[in-house]
Amino acid sequence: MENSDIMQASLSGIEGAYKERFDTYEHLLLDGNARINLTSITKHEDIVSKHFLDSILAEPFIPEGAAVADVGSGGGCPAIPLKIVRDDLSFTLIESTGKKCAFLESVVEKMGFSGVQILNMRAEDAGTSVKHREAYDACTARAVAPLNTLAEYCLPLVKPGGVFIAYKSNVPEETEAAQKAISLLGGKTEGIHSFVLPDSQGTRTIIVIRKVSPTPSKYPRANGKPRKNPLS
Repeated sequence: MENSDIMQASLSGIEGAYKERFDTYEHLLLDGNARINLTSITKHEDIVSKHFLDSILAEPFIPEGAAVADVGSGGGCPAIPLKIVRDDLSFTLIESTGKKCAFLESVVEKMGFSGVQILNMRAEDAGTSVKHREAYDACTARAVAPLNTLAEYCLPLVKPGGVFIAYKSNVPEETEAAQKAISLLGGKTEGIHSFVLPDSQGTRTIIVIRKVSPTPSKYPRANGKPRKNPLS
């Protein structure tokens, strides 16, 4: 599918078949944001473009029926929008802040989702857990961190053969700089897909990284090292 077709299909879903579900989530997000800091984006048009559309652009790259880990879930993007349009997917939302986890739990309950669990845990701890290490068909991350840091958080969670999907701005230099770390962690960049968001709201790049071999047991490193001292 061409990138322009993906964009049009995503817009059609938000404005058509899934509009009521997205409206409900928008209401819950804004209501929750009044109590805890979930997002600085509060205008309807910006929420639709920068949160909802942005989140579901990766949908074609996630296998059918996949178990998906979402790292740094925050207010729920991209996992909640993806669940709205792909009910065949199951999600584990990994978030280290307790108040945000409580918000996510309330969203899951009020929207009647099945197959969604909230994990109040740091990503590097999940990556070393017997229950979660290499347990997922896919992992998504929309967190603000360099790609080499995100790779160390996310690739240990993915089964060999699965995919890590990183949401980034249009930063080819960052992608190139992360290739050594990606390879070290058992990954291989499979595709880089760039999209221009509507109404001059910038460019989004979806980076698809295939897990081609197991991650060495010493990764992810503990004590915040993936962020303080990224692999290079």
